Amino acid sequence: MASVAGAADDPLPSWTAGPAKTAILEFVKAVTDAKSPSFVKPEERIATFDNDGTLWPSHPMYTQLAFALDRIKALAPQHPEWTTTQPFKAVLDNDLEALAASGEKGLVELVMASHAGMTTDEFEAIVSDWYDKARHPRFKRRYTELAYQPMLELLAFLRANDFKTFIVSGGGVEFMRPMTEAVYGVPPEQVVGSTIKTQYAVQNGKPVLMRLPQIDFIDDKTGKPVGINKFIGRRPIAAFGNSAGDREMLEWTGAGGGARLMMLVFHDDAEREYAYGPANGLPDTKFGTFPQALMDETKQKGWVVISMKSDWAAIFAETPK
Repeated sequence: MASVAGAADDPLPSWTAGPAKTAILEFVKAVTDAKSPSFVKPEERIATFDNDGTLWPSHPMYTQLAFALDRIKALAPQHPEWTTTQPFKAVLDNDLEALAASGEKGLVELVMASHAGMTTDEFEAIVSDWYDKARHPRFKRRYTELAYQPMLELLAFLRANDFKTFIVSGGGVEFMRPMTEAVYGVPPEQVVGSTIKTQYAVQNGKPVLMRLPQIDFIDDKTGKPVGINKFIGRRPIAAFGNSAGDREMLEWTGAGGGARLMMLVFHDDAEREYAYGPANGLPDTKFGTFPQALMDETKQKGWVVISMKSDWAAIFAETPK
């Protein structure tokens, strides 16, 4: 195990000196020092991370939504009725305003149409192929190349100090699992997310799991503590998010005894990434909303806000050659 006090080099080189970095270092030192009154046994060192907006960008839309839109367009020739049926028409017309107007119901329809009706193995192959070929519209890089460098360092630092790191996201669990180990070092069994129903079947003498067009579990907002309890079985001692969808996860983490660390990434760097809130007067957004009420709660409860602009010396790793 790499001890905090004895680390020869800075374990968080992409973090600038300041309250956020200090909070991380002091917390890890406190819970890993056997002589500290805040010492936590290694098996209880659980840290949970949201994905969209916390580990990689959630703008101009959630990555999984970008995948769903591409899938709808690819499947459109098999569904001529989509040219006149919302929300599919909005996708085919690239009408983002109409798509947004369809609300959560419309997004669920898109996900069901693009994510179901196939085996889990078939879906994984489609997702993996998309990750390989799709590019972010602004940064022109694979989505999997846009993990935040400071968060990659934080994940590695925690694991070096005997933490077990989990992803707890509103995103689809089978959309994330094909890439989380390679990108974040988080194996698929440590990924908790939203799910659609699956059903065991036998095709051509081979057992398969079929993905059904029915929602099974939404791992967002109040669903996050439920998912943590159901799939992890221990309350985290550290939790990291970026939006109102993570509030309950941080509240649940903070309600435990002993040393706790709750942090929220605040997107306030329009030049290097994006700036949105509407907390602190930044523009409002439909993706990864950080309301003023959440900012006020962080101050009240002693949570730590990570300013992307001030606390991160770098956002992404250098562009690969």
